[in-house]
Amino acid sequence: MSNTLIEAFKKRRSQYALGKDLPISQQETSALIQEAIKHSPSSFNSQSSRAVILFGAQSEKLWGIVKEELRKIVPVDAFSATEAKIDSFAAGAGTVLFYEDQDVISGLQQKFPLYADNFPVWSEHSSGIAQFAAWTALANAGIGASLQHYNPLPDAAAAAEWQLPASWKLRAQMPFGSNQGGFKNKTFMDDAQRFRVFG
Repeated sequence: MSNTLIEAFKKRRSQYALGKDLPISQQETSALIQEAIKHSPSSFNSQSSRAVILFGAQSEKLWGIVKEELRKIVPVDAFSATEAKIDSFAAGAGTVLFYEDQDVISGLQQKFPLYADNFPVWSEHSSGIAQFAAWTALANAGIGASLQHYNPLPDAAAAAEWQLPASWKLRAQMPFGSNQGGFKNKTFMDDAQRFRVFG
């Protein structure tokens, strides 16, 4: 079966060998990320997803924040491996910070109390879809990326550094850049273990 969208999904892979030479301009990269998130679905069309797109020194600053927070909790004898991993993210051209606006969620909870318990869950769904959309869009532009979850370690420092609203809750970080390495073959479990089809 051939499907253009599925073929695009197949290009989305975790890239940990990142470089700073993007195949398109920063402006084009930023517009690509914004369009992908803008057209990602959300419950009640809430559009609760927010993003901070950092390039160059600003991205490096983020990973410096993460590194210093990790230094406080990672044992000294294990820190060199942790530092190398964080440096690999900082080696990229930029990072997308994915947020969910809690004011939007609480507003929906007040407006639709019957679904109040569901809105935080649906917000996580929206964030995941936005992340996948942006990642796929980057991959199809020839830009490598991976998805990281160091929150809540850098949350307070990042919010202060980039003067972000208190209602924005950090959900994920996506370092991106040029593909400096290949990809390993991806293996899949048997379809019979994952899917049930009736009808």
